[in-house]
Amino acid sequence: MQHLILALTVTPSPNPSGTLRPGLSADQVTPGTWGFVLTAFIVILSTFLIVDMVRRIRRVRYRAQAEEARLAAEAGESADAGSASESPADAGSTAGENGDGGPGTR
Repeated sequence: MQHLILALTVTPSPNPSGTLRPGLSADQVTPGTWGFVLTAFIVILSTFLIVDMVRRIRRVRYRAQAEEARLAAEAGESADAGSASESPADAGSTAGENGDGGPGTR
């Protein structure tokens, strides 16, 4: 609480430009043009890397979904092929076991 009161009672410096230690100029403490160019380059490079990473992750996700769909389709075809390969004698015995007289339901 005392810090809040102290922060509210402190008056700002009358010199709006600020003060530097003796012997320093503004050019010595600011990044300057080269600092800006380097920072802008790093930001642009990071942006391109993030966009590329998102594109690669999306591609891997789509490939996984396509693989799952292909495996599900193959499993569905094999299940259809398995039920079609049942002979009529097998279907009759299944119906008799169920007691419903119709095709065997599992």
